[in-house]
Amino acid sequence: MTDTKTDTTQPTADEFAERVFGSVLGALDTWAMYIGDKFGLYTALAGNEDMTEAELSAETGMAERYLREWLEHQVTSGVLAVDDASQEAAERRYSIPAGQAEVLTDADSLGYLAPFVRLIAAGGMQMPNLLDAYRTGSGVSWAQYGPDMRTGQADMNRPWFVNEIGKSWFPSVPHIHERLSGSAKVTDFGCGEGWSSIAIAKAYPKVTVDGYDIDAPSVEAAREHAAAAGVADRVKFHNVDAGDGVHDSYDLVTAFECIHDLADPVSVLKAMRDASADDGYVLVMDEAVADAFGQSSDEVERLMYGFSLFICLPDGMSHHPSAATGTVMRPSTLKSYAVDGGFSGIDVLPIENDLWRFYELKK
Repeated sequence: MTDTKTDTTQPTADEFAERVFGSVLGALDTWAMYIGDKFGLYTALAGNEDMTEAELSAETGMAERYLREWLEHQVTSGVLAVDDASQEAAERRYSIPAGQAEVLTDADSLGYLAPFVRLIAAGGMQMPNLLDAYRTGSGVSWAQYGPDMRTGQADMNRPWFVNEIGKSWFPSVPHIHERLSGSAKVTDFGCGEGWSSIAIAKAYPKVTVDGYDIDAPSVEAAREHAAAAGVADRVKFHNVDAGDGVHDSYDLVTAFECIHDLADPVSVLKAMRDASADDGYVLVMDEAVADAFGQSSDEVERLMYGFSLFICLPDGMSHHPSAATGTVMRPSTLKSYAVDGGFSGIDVLPIENDLWRFYELKK
């Protein structure tokens, strides 16, 4: 057994202290970015060449004294730029560089991470409830996390769905791409705010899509998004529990990044199988975690465990009984759920992505 006291692969106290200090700085940056996102500060700056604190305060409604501190923090942290730091505070003009503007304001960019910040902040705000759940074995429901969690999740995934479903993901799987190129019927389980359903419809103009989700605010938003995207005639959203069964037959049945959240994943996978036509396909997108614990400590694995601690596992455990899967759903776990749901097994599809893995469930 390795003696960690003398193991040179382990960090020294000073090295680990530096890591913790960096994490604290990152947390402070996250909260400051959350303020910028919520007040529309980044959007205002992106729409103007530069602005004074008074101009920015008037446009966003943030009190000037707090705004001054926030602006100085953002410049110090390398998020914003100032034309001349030596000027009196009221005279300084602030701007947002193009790269930062894309990451914090461009909802169509794959680099858009403002929703990520919003989502993490929403999880942090539930810390008292999370601590209570950790103590009692209960949970924190999706509804408790509030609108920031819902919109953060939807807006974070949106650019990936809109940019990749029809351009790289589905074209990488010829039999699915070919089926959707005709007049196919698709159902999207756990559709959330509908961006996956909408992206499928826009990429494949002959298909019709039924999206199902148990969260009423998400379904309401999905309907609005479909109307704005011009596909409401082919994409319909239903506020029901798809696990209770879908009374139709589809060429493609999908579930994007939701199976690990479910209290009863087996019943939903069974419903997905039942909804699939005899020659239909069933596709699940979930997290690209390692095959087993201990095989990886990379950033994706750390990220997924973080999501699980503060969002997905507490949400899953807010229902009783619960499979209590958590975000880190290994392929072997999904396979066991799939087999219990009536499938013969799963295949990993040849779709490349650092965050997600795509599975075809075999009937």
